[in-house]
Amino acid sequence: MNQIKIEKVPYAGWPNCYRVTDGEIELISTSDVGPRILRCGFVGGQNLFYECKPQLGNSGEPWWLIRGGHRLWRAPELVPDTYALDNAPVEARIKEGETLSLLQRIEPETGLRKEISIRLDGAGCAQIVHRIENTGSKTVRLAPWALTVMAAGGRGIAAFPRRGSHDENLLPTNPLVMWAYTDFSDNRWSFTRKYLLLRQDPRIVSPQKAGLFNEKTCAAYLLGTDLFVKRCEASRAAMYPDYGCSFEVFTNNDFLELETLGALVDVLPGNSVSHVESWLLRRDVRLKAFSDDELDRVLEPLMQ
Repeated sequence: MNQIKIEKVPYAGWPNCYRVTDGEIELISTSDVGPRILRCGFVGGQNLFYECKPQLGNSGEPWWLIRGGHRLWRAPELVPDTYALDNAPVEARIKEGETLSLLQRIEPETGLRKEISIRLDGAGCAQIVHRIENTGSKTVRLAPWALTVMAAGGRGIAAFPRRGSHDENLLPTNPLVMWAYTDFSDNRWSFTRKYLLLRQDPRIVSPQKAGLFNEKTCAAYLLGTDLFVKRCEASRAAMYPDYGCSFEVFTNNDFLELETLGALVDVLPGNSVSHVESWLLRRDVRLKAFSDDELDRVLEPLMQ
């Protein structure tokens, strides 16, 4: 197990950032805006997260900005509530020397307060806890929505639930959800029996999005030979946004987003709801083809 180190560093024009590392991988967040995780990658390697260069290093803007990195939203997607501004400083806390917490100020638009906590395990895996607190006087129905904005040029991969046969599975097992602009004839999409894949292409402006449900939600992004994997648990007994999605994937010409969603719940005043993801990185991942056999070879050991 590698030793965990948390240190304050400047990054991308923001002076008050925090680097969490085990010597092999590193996550960098800022407390100047957010909560946002800005960088995820191997030490000395590429940032797997998208960075919108003109928006880095700034704060206090009166409109919402993509910026890049990993963020926490509320679902379902509503304007203006989902797009509440996150351009102000957040409180950074280091707990027990191993966990970094980024606590947002109360959103004046919604009365909600968001928090992202980061903890590495020293073996290349990170636990990311997302929490939304209702500080208002009315109950709010929402789902935590964790969006990871990946750098251009890679391929998103999402696992379907375990496949079966017609004889064994007469009832449907999961939704595959479309948006009005979803076009499965677009060649950025591809499907195998077990996986949905979406390629990020900087040459194609038109967006694409789809969603699905999987109790063992698992998605990945392959950028060169670096692989980022995020996982979370979902419950069939709960209700999920967007016709029952625990996972959604979106792309345009700038980036690709891997998005997981928690269950829709009524958050009472003074209460909060949490959503947990596990992240891991692997280097030197080389696929001979985007086939079930090859994807199983790489992903199945990481999905356990």
